[in-house]
Amino acid sequence: MKTLIMNNELKPSASYLESELAARLGVSRTPVREAMLQLEREGFVEVRPRHGMRVLPVSAEDMSEIYDILSELEPLAAELAAKRGPSDAELSALQVCIDTMEEALQHDDLQAWAEADDEFHRLLVDYSDSTRLRKTVSQFRDQVHRARMATLSLRVKPTESNKDHQILVNHLRQKNAPEARKIHRAHRVKAGQMLVELLTKHGLNNL
Repeated sequence: MKTLIMNNELKPSASYLESELAARLGVSRTPVREAMLQLEREGFVEVRPRHGMRVLPVSAEDMSEIYDILSELEPLAAELAAKRGPSDAELSALQVCIDTMEEALQHDDLQAWAEADDEFHRLLVDYSDSTRLRKTVSQFRDQVHRARMATLSLRVKPTESNKDHQILVNHLRQKNAPEARKIHRAHRVKAGQMLVELLTKHGLNNL
């Protein structure tokens, strides 16, 4: 159900009954009800007794607030990862993401770029070795997904983003925690500002 919401197959502001979703997913109503309650806790839906759920839309204002949070939490993850010292295998996994992003941009495949970018950010937070930080960031990053996908074709080619990722990996390799935090905070702030500007410019306030 979360995937359907994130991919806009369950539309923002639309309402769906338990029975409707159960039939669509080929399951009973009980797991659907449990999923609704979990998605409500994560901020994706509003559960309405006897009326199923309503998918909550996201706006430019929502994204501004979420990126304010991500711009503090993800840099903290970068700092913690640098202090811990990522293994060679972990650094290699991040480098694979960057290489995949570079190749995707060479073929103007923004979808592939976005998937590799998501994986890079997920791995970075995982390498903080903080379960609570991972869980919190994951919740907010999932909420950003719809807005990112909606604006993917509207943004400039993200070559600077790839450069930021490479600089960050270099700092992680050197265990330079202050600089890892600094570069990643600047990266997240820029990304948030760009996304909010695109949503506002194109009137995308019901995603």
